[in-house]
Amino acid sequence: MEYLIRFAQAHESFRQPEIQALADLAGVEVEFLYYDKNSPFCIIRLPDEAAARAVISRSIIAKDIFELWGQGTNFEEVYADVRRRTEDRWAQYQDSSFRFVIDSFAGKRSNDQKRQIIQSFSFLGFKGAIRMKNPDQDFWVFEDYGLDVSSPGTPRPHGEEPEVIYFGRWIANSSRDVVNKYDLKKRKYISTTSMDAELTLITANMAHAAPGKLFYDPFVGTGSFLVAMSHFGAETFGSDIDGRSFRGREMMERGGTMGVLSNFQQYGMVGRFMDVFTSDLTNTPLRSNQFLDGIVCDPPYGVREGLRVLGRREGLKSEEVMIDGKPAHYQPGYIAPKKPYGFEAMLNDILNFAVRSLVTNGRMAMWMPTSNDEIEIPVPMHPNLEVLNVSVQPFYSWSRRLITYRRLPEGQVSDVSKGRQMHDAEGVYADQLNAFRRKYFTKNQHDTDSKSGRESSAS
Repeated sequence: MEYLIRFAQAHESFRQPEIQALADLAGVEVEFLYYDKNSPFCIIRLPDEAAARAVISRSIIAKDIFELWGQGTNFEEVYADVRRRTEDRWAQYQDSSFRFVIDSFAGKRSNDQKRQIIQSFSFLGFKGAIRMKNPDQDFWVFEDYGLDVSSPGTPRPHGEEPEVIYFGRWIANSSRDVVNKYDLKKRKYISTTSMDAELTLITANMAHAAPGKLFYDPFVGTGSFLVAMSHFGAETFGSDIDGRSFRGREMMERGGTMGVLSNFQQYGMVGRFMDVFTSDLTNTPLRSNQFLDGIVCDPPYGVREGLRVLGRREGLKSEEVMIDGKPAHYQPGYIAPKKPYGFEAMLNDILNFAVRSLVTNGRMAMWMPTSNDEIEIPVPMHPNLEVLNVSVQPFYSWSRRLITYRRLPEGQVSDVSKGRQMHDAEGVYADQLNAFRRKYFTKNQHDTDSKSGRESSAS
C-alpha cells in the first residue's frame, strides 16, 4: 500500500536515511516511490497501516504519515485517481465523523477556495458529522507549488496552480514534538560543544537505540547523545578524556552538582543512565569483546587545538611525581599528562574499537568533519563494517557528515576500495597530525587573503 510522508523542510539529506533506518528497526520492507529534497512530500510503499505507524512513530524529521488516496497535477486527475484506488473502501467511512484540511506548500489559497476544494470531494458520500476536533477520520489535501530555490520561503503569487496535488487519510503523527522537550535552552547542563536536540535524536534513530540495548559514547562531553539514546529506551554510558566535561561544576547555591547526571534527573531517566568515566579510546578499560549494541559519537575535530591522548611524548621522562609523600595521580583533581594524537589515528582507532565491541548487526553512528570539494575527506571504512548511509549537515565554509555503520557477521566483508585508506599519521605538531585541521586553516587563510585583496582593490 502507498503512503505519503510529510517532512519538515530541514536536514534534507537525513530524511530518507532516517525513514529507512526506522523501517529496518521495525523489521518492515519499505520502498521509496518518490523523494525530492526540495519537497516536503515523499511517497513510500509499506505492507500495511501497522507498518506505517511503526515507522513514523519515532521519526524526528517527518511530521506525519497518510494513506495515499490519490494524486495528480490537477483536481480532475486527483478525483479519478481517488476513485480508482479507494472506491471500494468509501462505505466503511460513510458514517464516521470526519474533517478535511487543505495544506499548501510554497503557495496560498483563500478561505473561499479552500471551501470549494473541500466541497468538490462530496462524491465520496460521507454522511457522518463534521468534527474539527478529534474526528474519527482526518482527510488532507496537499498542494505542492514547488519550491523556488532562488527565493525559498516566499509563497507563489495568487493565480498560480500547484505542480502536484495529493489527497490522503491521516494515519499517525511522528515524534517531532520531543525536539522541544530536549531543547538545549531548557537543559540544565550543557556546554558550547553540546549538539542540538534534533540532531542527537536523529542520530539515535540511525543507530537503532531501543529498549534492551546497550549504547556507549566514547567522547561523551555533556552527554547529549546519552540523553537522546535513553529517550528511545536504551541503557547508556560514556567516557571522555577530560572528566571535567561530564562532572560539571559545583553549584553551591543550588545545593548540588551540575553534570551529565543532572540532565537525566531533569528528564526522569536516571534508570537508563549507567555511568561515565575518564578514559580515551586508546587506553580504554572496557573489555575487548562484542558486547555493545550501538556506539554513537561526535569525535573532537582538533581544529581549535590539536588532538590529545593520554600519555607522554616520546623522549620525555616518565618520572613519578610525589605530592606530600603520595603519588600525584592519587590526588583529587589530578589531570593526567597528554600527548599529540593524529586525526587519522583517531578515526582508525574508532573503527577498530567498533569492530571489537559491536555485536553482529550492531550500529555505529559517527559524526565526521569535512568541507567543500577542495578539502573533501573520503569516508573512513573498515572491512568488517558496512557503511549504511552518509548524511551531510552543511555550514558556511565546511560541513560535517553523519556516517552510519553496521557490524558485519563474521565471514562477511565490505568493499573498502572507495573509502579512506586508514593509516597512523606521523608527526609532532597539531597540523602534522591532522589533515583536516591543516586544510581547514589553509582554506580560511586563502579566503581571508582573497577578501583583503578585493577590499584593497576597491579602495
